[in-house]
Amino acid sequence: MNILSTAIDDNFPTGVHELMFVPTIEGQGNEEQKKKWLKISRNFDIIGCYAQTELGHGTFIRGLETIATYDPSTEEFVMNSPTLTSMKWWPGSVGHTATHAIVVARLITKGKDEGIHLFIVQIRSLEDHNPLPGIKVGDIGPKFGYFGTDNGFLHMTNVRIPRDHMLMKYAQVSRDGTYSKPPAEADKISYAVMVYVRALIVDHSAETLARAITIAIRYSVVRRQTQNRPGEPETQVLDYQTQQFKLFPLLASAYAIKFAGHYMTKLYTEVTEEISEGKLRSLPELHATSAGLKAFCTELCCSGIELCRLSCGGHGYSAASGLPQLYADYSSSQTYEGENTVMLLQTARYIFKVCKQNMPQAQLPSNVAYLAADYPKYKESPVSDPKHFNDPHILLEAYRQRVIRLVAVALERYSKSIATGLDSVAAWNNSSVDWTMAARAHCHYLVLKAFHSSIDAAKVCEANFNIMRVLCCLFGLHGIIQYSGEFCLDGYMNSEQIEMAKNQLYFLLKEVRYEAVPLVDAFDIHDDILNSSLGRYDGDVYRHLYEWALRAPRNKKEVHDNYEKYLKPLLKNTKSKL
Repeated sequence: MNILSTAIDDNFPTGVHELMFVPTIEGQGNEEQKKKWLKISRNFDIIGCYAQTELGHGTFIRGLETIATYDPSTEEFVMNSPTLTSMKWWPGSVGHTATHAIVVARLITKGKDEGIHLFIVQIRSLEDHNPLPGIKVGDIGPKFGYFGTDNGFLHMTNVRIPRDHMLMKYAQVSRDGTYSKPPAEADKISYAVMVYVRALIVDHSAETLARAITIAIRYSVVRRQTQNRPGEPETQVLDYQTQQFKLFPLLASAYAIKFAGHYMTKLYTEVTEEISEGKLRSLPELHATSAGLKAFCTELCCSGIELCRLSCGGHGYSAASGLPQLYADYSSSQTYEGENTVMLLQTARYIFKVCKQNMPQAQLPSNVAYLAADYPKYKESPVSDPKHFNDPHILLEAYRQRVIRLVAVALERYSKSIATGLDSVAAWNNSSVDWTMAARAHCHYLVLKAFHSSIDAAKVCEANFNIMRVLCCLFGLHGIIQYSGEFCLDGYMNSEQIEMAKNQLYFLLKEVRYEAVPLVDAFDIHDDILNSSLGRYDGDVYRHLYEWALRAPRNKKEVHDNYEKYLKPLLKNTKSKL
């Protein structure tokens, strides 16, 4: 299905089934439940979705209102949406596709609310696909993008499901309604599916930004503008420094995010192996890293797509460019699977806890060891020449010091709020903007680190290694210029060094110029997937734009039907007055 979705360049409505429904059963079901559900799910005998978000609640899971009340007389759960705001809203595939849903609901047994649990609920008939009794389901209507996915609503009234339809790997309800609590670590383990999806989102960010930058760079080579000297041809738009400054950092970012995605997948694999051995020490780091990278990479990707569109001038606004639809579809990534600000705050919470522990580097995970109490802080950058920025280690140290200072600022604001008498909740809220800045900077560092580590470990020819190193340094330098105030905040860098960073970045733009097209060609995105008249491999932009326009529905007739109905009376009336 993933191959088919890619081939038709659309968001397939069965995506949630494969990405969330099946993995949730794998991770949260007991052996009997996995035996019952996995085979028919993988064979597509049923199609599932994941119904968590409600009309009135999203990220705050503990606030969900859907209720599953256990009835011991029939050994069934009775599923209800007790309020308007409790109906499930937004789940993909609910609208018209799914036959079953994993419903996230509050478990009520023996009169006690036992909190959030997962339940498998059949919502449509397997004979004729009609909604089952008590189920009201449908599509939520037109959206900004993602038209291939039928996001829907689900309202339940006294819908009964068997007792064993509650996923019971960790928590159980016996026949008489006795509730067995999950082990303390179960909540942490339940993050696994979310983390897996976030790892995929990071990787998809790289693929999506690669599509956008391929279109923009190829078009910028074809497009010419302004005859700068008499007798010479008009200049290729990509030869202008301003265009290079817009696009080449995004080209570097596409590669950087790809390496970050590889790192995220590797970290997920390593930690899940540890979990299978009963080791949970790395789970908090995995959760915090996946949340932060999801936010950082989707934000960078979405802003990058829009900058690519603007870089294509007027033609970028045309649907023929492929960029408007790409942006419309991918912009949802900043809110699904966790709204980005909330994700950054989750990363910030982890950083906060690490700092409060006041532990030495050796006792902390490698990604946050630089936040340890014994890590050298507030040094001065050794840069005295622009060429020093060609060393990724110089860049990485600058990024580390930036995070250290931003964390110190957030901690100071939090501590001052506590000192005034505020409780921890209010103090956290008072310092939350500073914490998101620190978390974003930490994620920026992780992406740069992943880029550097990946190319350092790669076994490639010298030419490929050199251009990758140039892109790595370009990615790092662009961040320094973009957030120069943060790098100068504690005096680690000064204005002269920022100017050196600019000069070196401008030099690297020239280095990338004649490698830019091969670098986007290396993404190997087929024209049918790129779906852009501007970004086609053959460079025949204007002919493809014209042919695309000719295929427009409005051009099927020389004289449109509206002429007789509206224009003709208007024109005749005007003519008679003349």
